[in-house]
Amino acid sequence: MSPRPILVFDVNETLLDLDHLCPLFDDIFGDGAVMRDWFAQLILYSQTLTITGLRSDFGTLAVAVLRMIGEIRGVAITEGHEDALRRTMGTLPAHPDAEAALVHLRDRGFRLVTLTNSPPSGGVTALDRSGLAQYFEASFSVQPTNRFKPAPQTYQLVAEALAVPLSDLCLVACHVWDTIGMQALGGKGALVTHDVNAALVLPGVPQPDVTAPDLAGLAQTIAARWGPAGA
Repeated sequence: MSPRPILVFDVNETLLDLDHLCPLFDDIFGDGAVMRDWFAQLILYSQTLTITGLRSDFGTLAVAVLRMIGEIRGVAITEGHEDALRRTMGTLPAHPDAEAALVHLRDRGFRLVTLTNSPPSGGVTALDRSGLAQYFEASFSVQPTNRFKPAPQTYQLVAEALAVPLSDLCLVACHVWDTIGMQALGGKGALVTHDVNAALVLPGVPQPDVTAPDLAGLAQTIAARWGPAGA
């Protein structure tokens, strides 16, 4: 039986429901589906900044990308829109099955931490407001590395803080670029698709160790894959 990994959860979209932003994008652009374009561009440009060595924080970049999408679509983005985006991102609710999934894993002896592109807030976070923060022994931000996921340094930060090798970590995410990032370093990957994502089937690219359509199913699959506590 494979050794039990420490589970490193992504936060935005994986644990917290990003679709909560759709009404805001509907108000701004008349189409809530624009949220998906904005988020894809946000990830693209976070990775662009990392590759080029330029710096920003995720929240500031999120607003800049909103302004960019507005210019592309001929929609004036106001300070009110920017404030609403910041506020709504800070109050994303948990997916309905998130808490039960975390309880299932905790009760079976898994160690749980988070790793997010978002900067430390210095106050109450969306994870706190969702009620999920209590299930994690530690929460990590990529901010100290001045890089965004999937830069190797972001995952190494977690391994160093926990004093374990990367092979002892399993990245749990709704984004396959995130699981690939961890697996390329010798760690494990668990993909929850939430009906909006899928694995990238490509020669030479590691496939997630486990995949499920929702967090409840993923928790059960992880527990079955890596066995009872003490295994």
